[in-house]
Amino acid sequence: MNTIAHVSDTAFWVGIFRAQESNRKDALFKDPFAALLTAEKGQDIVDHVSGSRYVSWTVVIRTRVIDEMINSFLSEGVDTIINLGAGLDTRPYRLELPASLRWIEVDYPHLIEFKEEKLKKEKPNCHLERVSLDLANQEERQIFFSKVNSQAKKVLILTEGVIPYLSEEQVSSLAIDLHTQNNFSFWITEYHSHEMYRNLRKSKEMGNAPFQFFPEHWLAFFNECSWKAREIHYLVEEGEKWGRSFPLPRWAKILHFIMPPKEIEKFRKMSGYIIFEPK
Repeated sequence: MNTIAHVSDTAFWVGIFRAQESNRKDALFKDPFAALLTAEKGQDIVDHVSGSRYVSWTVVIRTRVIDEMINSFLSEGVDTIINLGAGLDTRPYRLELPASLRWIEVDYPHLIEFKEEKLKKEKPNCHLERVSLDLANQEERQIFFSKVNSQAKKVLILTEGVIPYLSEEQVSSLAIDLHTQNNFSFWITEYHSHEMYRNLRKSKEMGNAPFQFFPEHWLAFFNECSWKAREIHYLVEEGEKWGRSFPLPRWAKILHFIMPPKEIEKFRKMSGYIIFEPK
């Protein structure tokens, strides 16, 4: 039986990895709310979806990368953060944030309701709002973006684990809508190289939430939508920096020693997170 019935179920899947990381003595971050939010549903998905070992590593490293990105933006005058497809993210509660910061979480109504109920006794460290919105509804999306833009001075957009589930047409439309807002200053989202596409396409368990975004040239795609890359943080390199190397199987570790430097460099830059700025 497929345990991922809807794309929103992936929030429970990745949430369980944040809970597991938080229990480590050498944890790269602490998320005391992850276990409360994911519980049995997240573990059930982990037990039935192959490759969870690699997904776990990716979730942990990307979480730490984005945490650091957000902290750096606070010193650049960002007054509003919009987390599109926020899932079960708890950064407004677990990060040290200025009380004046406006943080807006956007996701499907059922996920927003679930999160509101589970965290109703907890207090966020900033001004937190939740918005029930299907991002596929362009008209409602544009109205929401326009309203926030009129109320903010410098906005950071976060799409963590969202873009791969959208089609090229949907990503293009979203990118253009974001660019239209003159106070939307930064956008954090993922990056995958062509070498990663093969891995992203092959998971059968993801049938109800397939990856769809496979542009010919990742950076060029966003550049054509008027977003230019300011920084790219590659996950393999970041993991090595923190003593968390990518969990290669034994045979791959042996092969790694005889790989040409060019191929090793491709491996090190297979995926990461980008900070985009509007052109």
